[in-house]
Amino acid sequence: MTHDEDDTLYPIAVLIDELKNEDVGLRLKSIRRLSTIALALGEERTRDELLPFLADNVDDEDEILLAMAEELGQFVPYVGGKEHATCLLVPLESLCTVEETVVRDKAVESIVHVCTHLKDEDIVQYGVPAVKRLASGEWFTARVSACGLFHAVYEASPVSTKEELRQLFTQMCHDETPMVRRAAAQNLGRFSTVVEREFQNPTMLQLILDLTADEQDSVRLLAVENCAHFAKCLSPKDCIEHILPIALKFAQDKSWRVRYMVAAQMGALFEELSPEVSQTKLLPAFINLLQDGEAEVRVSAAGKIVDVCKMIQDERALMDTIAMVQALGLDSSQHVRAALASVAMGLASILGKEKTHKHLLPLFLDLLKDDYPEVRLNIISTLDAVNQVIGNETLSDSLLPAIKELASDKHWRVRLAIIEYVPLLASNLGVEFFDNQLGLLCLEWLEDQVAAIREAAAKNLRHLALEFGNEWACQYILPRVLERITTPHYLFRINVLFTISLLAPVMGNEALCNFMLPVVVNASKDKVPNIKFNVAKVMQQIIPLVDTVVIESTIRPCLLCLQDDQDTDVRFFAAQALHACDGVVCV
Repeated sequence: MTHDEDDTLYPIAVLIDELKNEDVGLRLKSIRRLSTIALALGEERTRDELLPFLADNVDDEDEILLAMAEELGQFVPYVGGKEHATCLLVPLESLCTVEETVVRDKAVESIVHVCTHLKDEDIVQYGVPAVKRLASGEWFTARVSACGLFHAVYEASPVSTKEELRQLFTQMCHDETPMVRRAAAQNLGRFSTVVEREFQNPTMLQLILDLTADEQDSVRLLAVENCAHFAKCLSPKDCIEHILPIALKFAQDKSWRVRYMVAAQMGALFEELSPEVSQTKLLPAFINLLQDGEAEVRVSAAGKIVDVCKMIQDERALMDTIAMVQALGLDSSQHVRAALASVAMGLASILGKEKTHKHLLPLFLDLLKDDYPEVRLNIISTLDAVNQVIGNETLSDSLLPAIKELASDKHWRVRLAIIEYVPLLASNLGVEFFDNQLGLLCLEWLEDQVAAIREAAAKNLRHLALEFGNEWACQYILPRVLERITTPHYLFRINVLFTISLLAPVMGNEALCNFMLPVVVNASKDKVPNIKFNVAKVMQQIIPLVDTVVIESTIRPCLLCLQDDQDTDVRFFAAQALHACDGVVCV
């Protein structure tokens, strides 16, 4: 054997050695390098040597097998493209039979991806037999995996094979093992989208009826989850005759998990049914779910309120639903109120200005004052949806006092949400009103105890400078920011420097050179090393914004002093900034 041949064999030898190593970390590292190994081996040897080796080594740790399933899904280019991609099905089929669920799911996902690269004849010749073998597997894990593959091979199959695949899927739906029926219920909607319309009723429809009548809660739950998906494949008449009764029945199911899933599907079900049927048949069931005894069900239903309300055309029915929404605002469960707060603002565009002011504004104000911080946070994060409807006058008179109160909320995430909302308030209220009502707050946030708040406050000032212009920023923001450089707390002084770095590009050269740069230079004499190396970082950002005269007369001398500092970090960042100076001067 020649030296060159030894070199070509070396990668596979390393792989085999590492895959057999007792160290799980080394085996995992080797699996993650499969693409590199495949490139070294070439397409033919990858197909003839590497893949058979992997197929024989599926008895390993779960994390190894999971990585293998993931890697093989992306292996089509390394085996010669779609002409040879069928060889990937062999090791992936083996992985579909292992005990660990996440490994099987990833293997199924990879097979589906590989099938998208295969020609129809290859799917029929190799993909369909693989699905049949898995579907007839003695151990339930293979049959569970098969349920997720039917849709991937069905469309490419001839008529006779399609009939066989439908029969096999029916067997999965009636399998004696609940885990298999659960997998069938989970994939029923996906499979129904590729099955021809003439087989939707009665073949596919009977399957969903059978699965929704299953004795296992988990099977019924997954079947209900697919109802709305399945309804898209049926005629409106079939939806009313078959899907609607299922939804109404399981909206009263003894298992709260099933009722939870029905509530989660309500928005999609309203879309598939006619407005008249939805309002007369489905809406009462939805109202009952909003009043369900289990908080989890009410949470699920509350999340679909906007989706349902936008489909209601009858004025009275809509207002009855809004009355239930108002009641939810007083729900005993904080999680229900939080779910309502995350969507309630979306109702404003449905009701319009007058009705929003009358029916929803009190609810919004109550939620803004809720004791639970997540409720307050959720309502704040969606305030922009209501601004366009209620107008600036209502915003300033009703919502602004609550917003100002929340600006000092004890929970920092609430304060952060308010800061992120400020630019929108600024654009709606105008500069004069903003100065009087919110300007001081924006500056106080610069010295908040939480670093994320201080950073967000600095970014907020930059947004305001862009919104209201340089002249306003120079007059109102800049002096108040720069005077804080003398604050005793060094973290606050660092934040002043950070704010300067954000404002410098938007304030203009005059403000930068006359007001901001002198403050930065003076800060270089601070006793705290963190301040000094932040000065160097800020100067590096300022360098491209000023001319060479300023660089040579002001910035470079300051950086040269910092380069002689005793602190290593200060010297490092000063050297980086000086390098930036040299680059600008050379240009």
